[in-house]
Amino acid sequence: MATHQEKNKWIVMGITALGVILTLTTWFSATAIIPDLQDAFNLNASELAWLTNGVQAGFVVGALSASILSLADVVRPQRLMACSALCAGLANAIILLEPGTTWIIVSRFLTGIALSGVYPPAMKFIASWFIRGRGLAMGTMVGALTLGSALPHFIRAVEFGFDWQSVIVVSTLGCIVGSVIFIALLQEGPHKPAPAKVNPRQLGRMLRDRPVMLANIGYFGHMWELYAMWAWFLSYAIAAKQSMVSDWNASVLTFCVVALGAPSCVIAGVVADKIGRSLTTAGCMIISGSCAILIGVFFDGPAWLFFVVAIIWGFTVVADSAQFSASVSENADTSFIGTALAFQMGVGFAITIFVVWLMPHLANIFGSWRWTFSILALGPFVGTWSMLKLYRYEKSRM
Repeated sequence: MATHQEKNKWIVMGITALGVILTLTTWFSATAIIPDLQDAFNLNASELAWLTNGVQAGFVVGALSASILSLADVVRPQRLMACSALCAGLANAIILLEPGTTWIIVSRFLTGIALSGVYPPAMKFIASWFIRGRGLAMGTMVGALTLGSALPHFIRAVEFGFDWQSVIVVSTLGCIVGSVIFIALLQEGPHKPAPAKVNPRQLGRMLRDRPVMLANIGYFGHMWELYAMWAWFLSYAIAAKQSMVSDWNASVLTFCVVALGAPSCVIAGVVADKIGRSLTTAGCMIISGSCAILIGVFFDGPAWLFFVVAIIWGFTVVADSAQFSASVSENADTSFIGTALAFQMGVGFAITIFVVWLMPHLANIFGSWRWTFSILALGPFVGTWSMLKLYRYEKSRM
């Protein structure tokens, strides 16, 4: 007979997802208002890239530090998430003081460190509630991250007379509410692992685990593509709009492209629970990698084909993200699941720093944004190879 806790797992999943959505609005809170910040602070191309890369770099530092210290396996995830969400809100709010370019980038870095204490622990937390249906549950968490990441673009797109500060205020308040949700409404599920101690050797055990590392390589290829596409799609869409000499809202399209990843993560979770993580991720990466090339084909129109490719890309580029984490949670020893997830995400986001930096420089070299995204197809190619290798292991077909 199912326990009372197990019967409530769907409610817990919904509450956790809400907290993640609210907190993750800070990830692209500055990216969504790049044109405004550029005008207000006279930012150059490198400084604009660091509005996104600052968060990525902070996340990497936080996640890898947490992995080395086994922090996510030592501290109860809901406590870690609550504290981190509050810190993310405070760091995000620094921009409201208009302190100058350096401090804005520092605030983004601190925001990234704080968010590393929300997203990886959220994946471990939800795994404590689900054995059956874990792909769906983790897909919902990544869907929440995706929707939270897209919301600043929506706030920016509606243009109800708000200035850029409103995006920062709303995302900061979201973190505060998310912190309250995490600490007041959540408790770990019946499948939580036993409390762990700080043990740096856990990292070595994880690196020698072949199935875990194959899942990691798949994730690294996926991350080569994902955040560069998210970070620069608004700039790409603006350039495409000018090339087409068309009149459509690039911010609205960007919101739709990013936000469509939310339902796709849930759908991919259902599919992965039926046919396996490996085949699901490989299929998504084949489609998204193809879109990274095709988007350039229709850069100057027709507009409707550009929209179709963009929507398909937005739907598939993040759909598989949770399944790499699910693979790790299923294949890793239960004593270091938190450490393994933090390592996976830390290295994955480290890769995004380089690719996010690379995109505008390639656009300058090419003289146009048109073919800039085509290099992103390399990541899904490597990721697909790795996940098909993982398919040979029984646990990947659960």
